[in-house]
Amino acid sequence: MGSRPSRPGPPCSPSLPRHRGKTGCFPVPPRSTVPGMWRNTRAGIALREVEERDHEAVEEWRRALCTGFHEPYEPPADENQAALWRRHHCAHARPLGAWEGDRCVGTLSGIPLELTVPGGAFVPADGVVNVSVLPTHRRRGLLTRMLGHHLDQARRRGEVVALLTAAEHGIYGRFGFGLAARWGGARVDVVRSGGLRPGVGEPEPGAGVSLITLDELAELGPGLHERFRRTQPGAVSRTPLQWSYATGRVVLPQHSFRIPFAAVHRDARGRVTGLLTYRIDRAFSQGDPNATLTVVDHLAADRAAAAALWRYAMEMDWVRHLVIPNLAEDDPLPLLLVNPRAFRREVPDVADDLWLRVLDGPRAFAARSYEAPGRTVLDVRDPAGHVAGRWELRTGEDGRGALLPSSAEPELALDAGALGSVYLGGTTVPQLAAAGLVTELRPGAAARAGRQLRTTFAPWCPDAF
Repeated sequence: MGSRPSRPGPPCSPSLPRHRGKTGCFPVPPRSTVPGMWRNTRAGIALREVEERDHEAVEEWRRALCTGFHEPYEPPADENQAALWRRHHCAHARPLGAWEGDRCVGTLSGIPLELTVPGGAFVPADGVVNVSVLPTHRRRGLLTRMLGHHLDQARRRGEVVALLTAAEHGIYGRFGFGLAARWGGARVDVVRSGGLRPGVGEPEPGAGVSLITLDELAELGPGLHERFRRTQPGAVSRTPLQWSYATGRVVLPQHSFRIPFAAVHRDARGRVTGLLTYRIDRAFSQGDPNATLTVVDHLAADRAAAAALWRYAMEMDWVRHLVIPNLAEDDPLPLLLVNPRAFRREVPDVADDLWLRVLDGPRAFAARSYEAPGRTVLDVRDPAGHVAGRWELRTGEDGRGALLPSSAEPELALDAGALGSVYLGGTTVPQLAAAGLVTELRPGAAARAGRQLRTTFAPWCPDAF
């Protein structure tokens, strides 16, 4: 189905697979008399939430998930393993299954998240993961049914947007999702780079980088991430369970854990302002060291800490290559180098990462801040009805804005997917207009709306949820 299961490990971990999700936004079939079940009598397939206490249903759901993603299904070795799987799939997420009798033929989960929007505010979000349909049940509308029901429920819970990451590009726009933030891998030839420019990343008196244990990482990491994500539009919250995976306190069956190194940056006052976790693959070439340092997490509350951690990584003995699986599209790292030509994007790994679907337009656009005042009337097409209609995007000199119902003549026509793309500022309205994905009904409206929604830095999601 073009999506991957949710990843239990730490964000950016190269040793564990990323999940990919699928979504849909269409009417839900009528509810049956069985609690928690929505029945389609024509297809003979019902949608039903999976509860942790229903052990057999959880295991059948997991079997379907493995099969849908072409992974071998292995029953749990013992009850402890089974309980761990149930906790992961049910306590951390909201699993939904498509059931043909007692057999699960489709899966989907939703994770409650908070998304950072421009200006540093958080909005409640639904992270869509673990979407699969068995090969024997494709082209029966199960994707549409599962995701339509799921997004309706997310809207009723008060979640403002839905988020996913996509393995296949061509699926999600028709369900109201738009590509909102990009990321990609990068590699630095450390020797060729000449390191960081003189003075960049060198610690101030009293500040410095120190190694920490995994126990210290479990203690210090969550608080630093909370501070970091307030500064990064596109970032999402992390759960305590994610930190348990990141520190090896919980290791799920069929997933290995390779212990990372962890280092923190402390400022002159002793406050933790940055975190780097990494792994090193030792290698030698013709007798000389040729090691690769792979970044797992690089989080910093300010630019000084970010640069200091890059310097620490690049001055590591034996390290000749720096690999960063997930780096913001406009990260300044290459400009910190003596020779920026030593930095290159890993083309095979460049991907569009975060897709966004607006569920509550007025709440979403009131939450973020704006860098330019203006007024633009939008005509939004949305078959699911969440953001359909005519809206006025009004932004003020004070950085506040609103999306208000309007009866004025529309100036731009777009669909829900395009609205999701421009919400965080990662894609501009003029770009979409040039591609024919936004229709300009009044000359100059695309440029005006583009100025209203632009952001100084591109959004970035460092987490795989």
